[in-house]
Amino acid sequence: MAIKILNIGKSKNAYLVKGVEDYLTRLGKYAIVQWVELPDARKKHYKTVEELKKLESDIVLAEVKPNTFLIGLDEKGKRFTSRAFAEQVNLWTSSNADVAFVIGGAFGFHHEVYERMNAKISLSDMTLSHQMVRLLLVEQIYRGYSILNGEPYHND
Repeated sequence: MAIKILNIGKSKNAYLVKGVEDYLTRLGKYAIVQWVELPDARKKHYKTVEELKKLESDIVLAEVKPNTFLIGLDEKGKRFTSRAFAEQVNLWTSSNADVAFVIGGAFGFHHEVYERMNAKISLSDMTLSHQMVRLLLVEQIYRGYSILNGEPYHND
């Protein structure tokens, strides 16, 4: 099974990059995970936040195939326990040829990306930086696969 994780821009924090790389390596025994860092639209000229979100939307949607099941990380998305998330990821990946998670930029998503999403999830009721969400998402995907495979990583 393959999972694509779409990110706007590159992480500038070495500790986050190292953590993401560690979990991506661990995930390799369960699934093919493609980490995609999309161009940072903030380097282009824009006048308003809405224009920036539209630029980011164009970049994200150009990367998503028509048949991709797209899951957006959003503060208003559905929240899961780790076990429930594991089951949901299993359902998404077994029911769809292409599955992609998308982590938006600092200002969230343009309405065009929301309209394209098949699901929205939230990792917390708290506001998290989009940089930190990268690490938390790959850790939770790894945790999910370890749960599904009966491995001791997760403790209830």
